[in-house]
Amino acid sequence: MRVITGKCRGKKLTTLEGLDTRPTTDMVKEAVFSVIQFDLQGASVLDLFAGSGQMGIEAVSRGASHCVFVDSNPEAVKVIKKNVSDCKLTGESRVLGMDSIEYLKVSKGGFDIVFIDPPYRQGTVQQVLGMLGGLLNDGALVVCEHEKELELDGGYEGLTLRKRYKYGKTAVTVFYAGEKEDE
Repeated sequence: MRVITGKCRGKKLTTLEGLDTRPTTDMVKEAVFSVIQFDLQGASVLDLFAGSGQMGIEAVSRGASHCVFVDSNPEAVKVIKKNVSDCKLTGESRVLGMDSIEYLKVSKGGFDIVFIDPPYRQGTVQQVLGMLGGLLNDGALVVCEHEKELELDGGYEGLTLRKRYKYGKTAVTVFYAGEKEDE
C-alpha cells in the first residue's frame, strides 16, 4: 500500500496484520480522490475508523491542511503514528486512540472532508452520519466506504446525497453538507 500522489507520492505505508482491518484498495482510493480532488486544497480532514491512516495521509499529501485520525484499536494507532511520521506529516496530523462515536460526541468540528470506513454490517455508518450535522463546515464532503448491499439515503441532518459508486464488494457513498451544491 502506497501514497498515490502529492508530496508523499510513492511512500510505502504500513498496515495492520489480520482480518480485523480491511485496507481500502488502491482502485477505490484512486476513485475517491478523483471525486474529491478539487475540495482538498487547505481542507480540514477527519479520518474516522482510520485503520492505517491511508485516506487521511493521502488527503494531506494532496493538499489538505491537516487531518485528525481516530481509531480505537491501540495497534492501529501505532500504525497510524508510524505512517504519519514516515511521511513527515506529524505537523499536519493529530492521531487519537479512542472510539470514533465518542470522538464525535466531544469534537468541536470544523471539518471539510470526513472519511468513514467502519466495520461492515454493524449499523455504524448510519449512526455516524446522524451525528455529523453540527461538525461540518458548509460545503463539506462525507465519504463513506461500506458494503455494497447497504443503501444509504439522503435522510441525515444537514447532508445531501451526492453520489454512490460500487467497486466489487465495496460501495462508496458521498454526501454534501448543505441543501444543494452549486452547479
